[in-house]
Amino acid sequence: MRTLLRFAASTATAAVCLLGAAPVAGAQEPASVPYSYLAGLAAQLAAPGAPPPGADDWTCHPGAAHPNPVVLLHGLGNETVSWQTLSPLLAAAGYCVYTTTYGTGAFGPALGAVAPVPESARQIGAFIDRVLAATGAAKVDVVGHSMGGAVPFYYFHHLGGAGKVARHIGLGAPYHGSTLSGADTAAKPLRDLPGTADAIADCGPCQMSPDSPFLRELKADARLVPDVQFVSIVSRYDEIATPYTTGMLDGPNARNIVLQDVCATDYSEHYGLTSDPVAVHEVLDALDPEHARSVECPVVAPIVGPLTSAAGS
Repeated sequence: MRTLLRFAASTATAAVCLLGAAPVAGAQEPASVPYSYLAGLAAQLAAPGAPPPGADDWTCHPGAAHPNPVVLLHGLGNETVSWQTLSPLLAAAGYCVYTTTYGTGAFGPALGAVAPVPESARQIGAFIDRVLAATGAAKVDVVGHSMGGAVPFYYFHHLGGAGKVARHIGLGAPYHGSTLSGADTAAKPLRDLPGTADAIADCGPCQMSPDSPFLRELKADARLVPDVQFVSIVSRYDEIATPYTTGMLDGPNARNIVLQDVCATDYSEHYGLTSDPVAVHEVLDALDPEHARSVECPVVAPIVGPLTSAAGS
C-alpha cells in the first residue's frame, strides 16, 4: 500500500505540474489547485487525515456575497483525499469552507462513510451545528460526494436537518441504491448466508444495496424536502454509483446535470468527480447561480484528470 501511495504521490505531482493551470476558462483560482484524484492520495500520504487547503477556519464569518458556509462531505474515503480541489477554490472565492471525516470504523480517519447511515448522519448533523454556531449563519450549503450525498437525507428526514440546509449538491450520490456495476448482484448469495444481515446493518455502504429495505427509510426524494434546493451531478462513466441515474432526483426543487451533456470529452468516473474541472465548475455555479459562468471543455481522463485545457486545444 505504501508503495502504491508513493507512486500516486509522484504521479500526482506530475499531474499538478502539467494540469494545475486553470482548465476552465474564466475561473478565478489559486495557481496550485490540482485537478486529479491522485493529488488527494498524495495529500493523504503527506499528511494523513489533515483538512484540505482552505477548510476549517473557525474564525471565518460569511460575507453578504456568500452567506451560507459550505460543508463538504466525502464518500468512501476521507476529507483529505476528497477535497484538495474544491476546498481551496471555494475559500479563494470567499466562502467559509468546512470538512470532516465522519462514519469511521476499523481503519480510523483513513476511511470514513463506513458506519451505519444513521450514525454517520448524526455525526454530520453535529458537525453542521458546530459550523452554524461558529459562523452565526442560519443555514449551510452541502456538497456531498457518493455516500456524502446520500447520507444527508437521513439527516433531513429523521434528525431535523432540513431547516438547516439551503442547497444540497450531490456528486455521484447513490440516492436510490447502487448495483456497483453488477457486483451487488454477484454478492447476493453471500448476503443470504446466516448472520450476514446483522453485519450489513453495521455497514453504511451495504445499506445502499438496491434491494435494501433501508432505502425506504432513507427516503431520498427531493419533493419531501421542499425548502432545500437540490443539484445532482452525475457521470455516465460512473462505475460505483450505478446505474448513473441513481444519482438523480425528481421534484420542482431538483436539477440534474449529466457531465457528458455539458462536455462530451469528460470521461470522469466515480472517484474523479471531486477533482473533475467540469464537475467543479458545475458545483461553483450551483452555489452561486446568479454568477454562473460558461465552461470550455477539457479532455478529462478517469482518475488522472484533464489532459488538455479545452477540447481541441
